[in-house]
Amino acid sequence: MNTGAWSPVSLAVAGAGVGHPHPTRLLADWGAEAVCRSLAAGGARAEVEMLELHRLTADLARHTADGHASLDLREAIAAVVGADGLVVATPVLTASPNEVFDSFLAALGGRVLSGMPVLLALNSGTGRQSPDVAQVIRGCLTDVHADPVPTVVACPADWRATAHGDAARLRACIDQAAAELAAAMRSHRQ
Repeated sequence: MNTGAWSPVSLAVAGAGVGHPHPTRLLADWGAEAVCRSLAAGGARAEVEMLELHRLTADLARHTADGHASLDLREAIAAVVGADGLVVATPVLTASPNEVFDSFLAALGGRVLSGMPVLLALNSGTGRQSPDVAQVIRGCLTDVHADPVPTVVACPADWRATAHGDAARLRACIDQAAAELAAAMRSHRQ
């Protein structure tokens, strides 16, 4: 298949961080940039849709309470469902993703992400990431029938480690996960 003949691929990026600026958004941006580079190396161009999930907090609460999906929430869901691939970046709080991320996955529901390739980026509160946390969140994605790539990007919220030498290791992990996502997106499109 000649990837240069593809129409642009669609990449949705869902960031569940709060505050501005926040490290989780930076992690989402780095992941999206790396996926775009990897796709470009294969001859494909990506159109990126950035979703700031914290802006949907009230909409998600209402959806949870009464099942009503606002226009903004419906548009965010449509952007994710219509994408060829998804980057998810979430803060990790006490061994689980934040509430906004959980609520968004619940709003997506059922099998709408069936086979969707996903890059998972976790921003933990400590420098020590429990392997169980990645498994729990991967489980959340597979419960909605998404297909997370093998490499999970995990970094501490304490970005001083990144500034003092771990940046190369984090970038290598992001690049590996991005290459996996780009390959999965190409395969998913065939």
